[in-house]
Amino acid sequence: MAGREHSPVLISEVSDIEETRNIRWKRDLSWAAPLRWLSLGWKDLWTRPVPSLLYGVAVCAASIVFIVYMFDTGRDYFLFPALAGFLIVGPLVAAGLYLKSRNIESGTQVTLRTMLAVQPLAGAQVFFTGMILVMLMMLWMRAAVLVYALFFGIQPFPGLPQVLHILITTSTGWAMLVVGSIIGSLFAGFAFAISVFSIPMLLDRRIDTITAMAISTAMVWNNLRPSLMWGAIVLALFLVSIATGLIGLIVIFPWLGHATWHAYREMR
Repeated sequence: MAGREHSPVLISEVSDIEETRNIRWKRDLSWAAPLRWLSLGWKDLWTRPVPSLLYGVAVCAASIVFIVYMFDTGRDYFLFPALAGFLIVGPLVAAGLYLKSRNIESGTQVTLRTMLAVQPLAGAQVFFTGMILVMLMMLWMRAAVLVYALFFGIQPFPGLPQVLHILITTSTGWAMLVVGSIIGSLFAGFAFAISVFSIPMLLDRRIDTITAMAISTAMVWNNLRPSLMWGAIVLALFLVSIATGLIGLIVIFPWLGHATWHAYREMR
């Protein structure tokens, strides 16, 4: 039986995967490295700023519309889990911002259209990663409802103001906050580890989802101090966005997106 011919594209993809696996990813970066990423991200944000700011406007508008929809349909009990879930899918939503930062490095022109129609080198692998992150977000939202039911029983949601009052003024509410925060932190930590570097990697290289997630997790583990610092910065800036009624996302989201690209680049 004659030998089968191998597709040049397939051979190229296998070669790229092997090359990515063999890269000597950096270890033990300084805890102050995230401050450098923020500085570089800020510079990218204000280099041809209009596409980045319009990107931020789109994310802000979509978030506000989603929250209004939840209240209009009586699903306001999903508000806090949905806000936490935004941190899970955020790296995926920021793919266009990674593209702009990459194009700035290469001197290639960038427009809002190219940022919205980003074409990762990994192709459909980004779609699979997105599915995993979205399913993880949905699982967290359901888990949050289950935690509420375990503490307060299966009863109609009394409304967000009443729940806030209960959470703050009762021992049961404080217990639920502690348990919910611990469970939410586990979801957020896992999502952060598998996605923070894998999404930029899928944009930048021909690699499969599982390999990208595994490398991302290893990069986080081997640079735990700066990774924890980066996670704390992202959370703090996201809380600032919430405090401004999500308007702060217009600047903060693209800023963090550009900074995340530089975080990925520094790991190589």
